[in-house]
Amino acid sequence: MATTIVNAQVFDGTTSRDWTSVRFADGLITECSAVSVAREGDEVVDAAGGTVLPGLIDSHVHLVPGALVQSLNCGVTTVLDMFSMPDAVAAARASGPDAADVRSAGVGATAPGGHPSLMYDPFPTLATADEAARFVADRIAEGSDYLKIFSGVGGLWPSLDPSTITALVTAAHSHGLVVVAHVSSTAGLDEVVSAGVDVVAHIPLDAELPASLVERMAGIAVGPTLATVENTLGVDSRPYSRAEANVRLLADAGITLLAGTDAPNPGTVFGESLHRELELLARCGLGPAQALAAATSAPARVFGLADRGRVAAGQRADLVLVAGDPLTDISAVRDIERIWRGGTACERRPFVPSPEEAGQLATFEARIAQAVAAVRARRSR
Repeated sequence: MATTIVNAQVFDGTTSRDWTSVRFADGLITECSAVSVAREGDEVVDAAGGTVLPGLIDSHVHLVPGALVQSLNCGVTTVLDMFSMPDAVAAARASGPDAADVRSAGVGATAPGGHPSLMYDPFPTLATADEAARFVADRIAEGSDYLKIFSGVGGLWPSLDPSTITALVTAAHSHGLVVVAHVSSTAGLDEVVSAGVDVVAHIPLDAELPASLVERMAGIAVGPTLATVENTLGVDSRPYSRAEANVRLLADAGITLLAGTDAPNPGTVFGESLHRELELLARCGLGPAQALAAATSAPARVFGLADRGRVAAGQRADLVLVAGDPLTDISAVRDIERIWRGGTACERRPFVPSPEEAGQLATFEARIAQAVAAVRARRSR
């Protein structure tokens, strides 16, 4: 059966359209129009002036049990995992239609003893540029959709040298993979930009980004994960203010920004924290349409997800209906009325972990606590 939404405002992933009606069938959008396109036999949904958006995309998560269900509950129909072990990725990919779709980097590239190898044992690492091609090949064999590189954590841990980072980028690009680099400092950002990465995860807090560096970042997308910075440091802190200032510099320079949460870092919640990320991006001066694009069309374009991220005929029917107008007030994205994933209406339901999943969550939380304690210990030296 086809579904037709009527009496709606429509944000297509980049801008507001004059459409009031969207029809979809067999998982795909078939028509968008300024007049009703409902046909006999359709399920008709009256939006009553609410806004239809593409399903949201969280561009930075790490997989744990419940991640995909909680994300979908908040209108996040696709999540991009930025590092998880193969067993967690396999379990996520096996989730049904009542959970968000997932793409994954799998295991990220880091130096022996580097972040986040402390949390896992055994953990594949590499020490030299000569090992880059094999590392990338192993990730592809495991089913990774793109490559994640850890450039180091504020000098606290061993990190990959510039030649190895460049070799990883070259190897990944030779296989058509997008390369995402974790950074924690302005120097680290400079390093990965020089290596030719496609996406930068996080925003440096240690200094204002030099204009020359921002200029060199043309064509590179950035996911600042402000929600995690806020939860870690507080929105009124000086480092958080520096984060916002650097995001403003990037936005003013026309750098593509991606909305991601880094959930489940402490204080973040799958799905809900993406709504907060959009609000924080708006605080940085992004207009509502630009902020919404950071969670829809921009990540779809950057990560080659050609079938989603936009409301248009032929696109996958990942759609969210909200009661208000997020193009006027970005927080209206929280007021969700309906969600469709691949054209299927989604029931919002709480995640109740099984005993096995509860054990996995406890193990993950213990690993996080171990890593946090180690960072604090090293910083106190």
